[in-house]
Amino acid sequence: MGAAQENVALRRRQQQLPLRPAGPLTVKSLLAWYEAERRDLPWRYGPRKAADPYKVWLSEIMLQQTTVKAVVPYFQKFVARWPTIAALAAAPLEEVLQQWAGLGYYSRARNLKACADAVVRDFGGVFPRAEEELLRLPGIGPYTAAAIAAIAFGEKATPVDGNVERVVSRLFAVKQPLPGAKPEIKRLAATLTPQRRAGDFAQAMMDLGAEICTPKRPSCLVCPIQQDCAASAQNLAELLPLKGAKAARPTRHGIAFLVQREDGAVLLRQRPEAGLLGGMLEVPSTPWGEKVPARTEAMRSAPVTTSWVPVPGAVVHVFTHFRLELVVYRALVPLDAGFTLWAEQERCRWVQRRDLHAQALPSVMKKIITHGLADN
Repeated sequence: MGAAQENVALRRRQQQLPLRPAGPLTVKSLLAWYEAERRDLPWRYGPRKAADPYKVWLSEIMLQQTTVKAVVPYFQKFVARWPTIAALAAAPLEEVLQQWAGLGYYSRARNLKACADAVVRDFGGVFPRAEEELLRLPGIGPYTAAAIAAIAFGEKATPVDGNVERVVSRLFAVKQPLPGAKPEIKRLAATLTPQRRAGDFAQAMMDLGAEICTPKRPSCLVCPIQQDCAASAQNLAELLPLKGAKAARPTRHGIAFLVQREDGAVLLRQRPEAGLLGGMLEVPSTPWGEKVPARTEAMRSAPVTTSWVPVPGAVVHVFTHFRLELVVYRALVPLDAGFTLWAEQERCRWVQRRDLHAQALPSVMKKIITHGLADN
């Protein structure tokens, strides 16, 4: 706990402060806390300092549905390889996908490259500062546009991510369940956004949600704005925000075909650009459906006419909207095997095992390869 947090905690214990409606004093208290307790992140430049729009944009895209801890090494790797947006725009898409592999939600990587291309082509390599213009760029939605405008350019904009959503719902004791409460939370958050230092305020809200106003067991005693928090006053902090019932996540099934040559190389195929895991490399498989396909039906999707051996067990991977279970079939073929790949032959390639780590392989495909080669 930092010195500022200890002082706040002591003050809370010494006196019961009356509820103060959230407003300008809330902003002032939060900014003071941010200057003393902010997280040290590689894309930040500190309070009251101008940020690099390229780094702000890159970090915000990476942070979508991903934790800060997971993003930091990827961000550092990207910036070291492509230090400017012009450098990223000049990179081949396949290289970008390779560097992104393992971070998930791969449409973000394709949009990242498309956005870099658009900024260089249409804006001379300089990000536009207005939310309206940012929204027209690939992969930039309302939250990301607001975050870039506020943090990179100091524009009065209100980015509302999961952390900010939680802080605001508690600060104003919003009792309407999510996701229906999102418009009201956005409106309330905007009432707090200051004309000056909007970027610092946005990051302060994010840090407060990540460090103190956490989803479970929020640390209300050390919160710099507890005096303003209606949920804390009503003993509702741990209950908010309320969430509606989640829809059941369906399970899909399929069979993956892991082909290995005698020299150790593994057969991979590039997925189509559009759709799930677009442009990434994959282990060929049947379509993913509601039931495990019969062996006779599955063999129509096999990339090689050979003897296939099922690998005991299954590979399980959870996507945002469905759970995937794959049975793996394995085959070993000689170097001079006279087999023919199906119509998508140009999408297929042999990759040596020692080089697999450098390929644009999503996590589910890494799982398949690890499972299929476990005893090899």
